[in-house]
Amino acid sequence: MKRTVLAHKFQLRPDKADLASRKRLLTGIAVLFNLLALATDGQAQVEIPVTKTFEPGDTTPIWVSMSGFTGEAAQVLEFDLYVQGFAFTNSAAAQYLISGSNNGNLQGRVTDPHNKSTLVSKAYSGASLRRQAHAFADDFVNAIPGHKGVALTKIAFKNDTGKNSEIYIADFDAHNAQPVTSDNSIVAAPCWVPGRQALYYTSYKFNHPDVFYHDIPTTERRTFARYGGSNMSPAVSPDGSKVAMILSKDGWTDLYVCNADRSGLTRLTKSPEDESSPCWSPDGKWICFAAKLKERRSLCKISASGGELQRISTVGVLNPTEPDWSPDGKWIVFTAMMGGFEICVVPSQGGKVFELVAGEDPSWAPNSRTVVFARRHGGGRTLSLLDVPTKQVKDVSRFSGSSSQSQPSWAK
Repeated sequence: MKRTVLAHKFQLRPDKADLASRKRLLTGIAVLFNLLALATDGQAQVEIPVTKTFEPGDTTPIWVSMSGFTGEAAQVLEFDLYVQGFAFTNSAAAQYLISGSNNGNLQGRVTDPHNKSTLVSKAYSGASLRRQAHAFADDFVNAIPGHKGVALTKIAFKNDTGKNSEIYIADFDAHNAQPVTSDNSIVAAPCWVPGRQALYYTSYKFNHPDVFYHDIPTTERRTFARYGGSNMSPAVSPDGSKVAMILSKDGWTDLYVCNADRSGLTRLTKSPEDESSPCWSPDGKWICFAAKLKERRSLCKISASGGELQRISTVGVLNPTEPDWSPDGKWIVFTAMMGGFEICVVPSQGGKVFELVAGEDPSWAPNSRTVVFARRHGGGRTLSLLDVPTKQVKDVSRFSGSSSQSQPSWAK
């Protein structure tokens, strides 16, 4: 009867409605019919929409229920999904039902009760239980249109122990951390080479801030930039062919770029004000960085081949620094210094800023929605993961002792 009532309520009047109006009205009726059908489907649940676009900090999580997993497997799956925009509820209210077991090897299944479809049904073996759970989480996330799993990715970061620090790499949740350097000195700003197990970073190993290239599987390391003055903040282009850096070799602290074989060093900025924290646009055409313009720190971009500086507006937020451009090109995440430190995002063309959470040193995941950053606690820092659309935050696994982790970089 409800359908009949609706049909009469939205009667058309052909003599006054044009074709466009009819089309919009019929589409609305179809949507209402679909909602009514769902409401009378026995489960009395309206399907939760999974959108491909989001409003930072104001997006509803995707509700899931999970059963059958225990211990470490359950903990890993809950962590992996929470930091990618999922939240947990009962089976009647869930968009997706996750079930399985981890007796020996892991078996996992994900169904969509609304569409009566199976997204994943798979057994996992040949790796640790933790890695099996990561793989299952990725298979589930990858099965949702517009989503990309990151549970099997890596991060690099700076680990402070007293007056010295070293570069470490780890799984994205900071488990299985391994030292890359043993310089017994100060290190800074690790940056992954896209698509490779290799890093650039700054080290004071030779009592001078130099940029190094480090191949992780072979442990081969070589000095990349050792000019007079400081050599800081290496950032690799998306295709790995170029490296941007902050150098003071010519008296001022400016932005330079060169080829990965060290040839073609080009100075892009010439300013008495300090530049810092370069990052690349995903198409490799632009370099974004923090600069001072008329005594105020701003986000700017410049063509990788040189040209005029362009300011990226951050409406309502002062002193932006430490930018990172999302892999999909839509957003720039950065640290705002306004009394404390705040993680913010702004459209890559500039505009309205979304303030998200207290923290610094942000780096995008390959999915362009999760960010790793450093959060201050007591006298140190710990790494945390932020799902930008929902503002869901989780600290990663902490190191024992009084060590402090910062300056993370997410492998792309």
